[in-house]
Amino acid sequence: MFNLNEEQEERAMKIHRKAIVADTHCDTISAWIGAKPRPLGMRSDEGHIDIPRMKEGGLDCQVFAVYTAPAYYDAPLKQAMRMIDAFYSEMEINKESITFCTSHDQIIEAVENGRLAAILSIEGGEPVQGGPGILRMLYKLGVRILSFTHFPRNLIADGSGEMGSKSGLTTLGTRLVEEMNRIGMMLDVSHINEPGFWDIIERTKSPVIATHSNCKALCDHHRNLTDDQIRALADKGGVIHLSYCGGFIKQGVTRDNISEVSLDNWLDHLDHAVKLVGPDHVGLGSDFDGGCGFPGLDNATKIPNITRGMVARGYSDDDIEKILGGNFLRVFKKVVK
Repeated sequence: MFNLNEEQEERAMKIHRKAIVADTHCDTISAWIGAKPRPLGMRSDEGHIDIPRMKEGGLDCQVFAVYTAPAYYDAPLKQAMRMIDAFYSEMEINKESITFCTSHDQIIEAVENGRLAAILSIEGGEPVQGGPGILRMLYKLGVRILSFTHFPRNLIADGSGEMGSKSGLTTLGTRLVEEMNRIGMMLDVSHINEPGFWDIIERTKSPVIATHSNCKALCDHHRNLTDDQIRALADKGGVIHLSYCGGFIKQGVTRDNISEVSLDNWLDHLDHAVKLVGPDHVGLGSDFDGGCGFPGLDNATKIPNITRGMVARGYSDDDIEKILGGNFLRVFKKVVK
């Protein structure tokens, strides 16, 4: 893909095998509970992630998101419980291959024992609108990452889709930031509107991450982060994890013209973020099975192409390992108790 010579290709694959490759967001749980379930342990030609394809692509650690879509906003906690149950079931069925991890040490142990590591997150705070008590119960069920919004507003904050809004966190949102800091749950700023982002940055005592966002300077989409936001995230010790969604990578791209996006376009976002904040604050957040992916990076088997691209663009071995997963693991270790 990048016309690497034999030595460069060998170097890229050596780095990829050595690194703990982590992806901070996928929507694959939804594929397990749909009308035509797609089991995690079975290789499929549909969607983006399953165990065989994760192994083939050298993907060691995957964050699986619970997303309660607007259709379930009348009972979001009920839908979250249904999805968490599906997650637990798949972990049990595939326990020889994948391990549900709730701490940094468990991730390292799983990988060292030849298993994939799975982390549970919630995308959109609708299930925790009942307050900090609900948050604590979800933590006890193993949820370690939470974003406050999806596109619309809720009782916590306004999502990035509320583009005319100047509202930040509600009182509930402020209480949730404090409680997440206290119990050791990682706060995800992807999807929140800009005023809410700045409220989080002002109030959090712990590093925060963006699990699947890109650079607004290169693609002016409401889901992307400005340079000032990326710098603020890094100043707090956090990480921006770049998504593989074509519409967040190149202006005007939809699913109908996704072929216009290339891995070079994605690498341009990587270069931009690294130039802004350095290689310690950038990582991978695919949004696989959430409608994302593009030619050359359209399922988990293609992740080594990212490593090839970084080699082609002159990144050092150490910096490539950080971006592939080391940065996420560092922040996870610091925040999660």
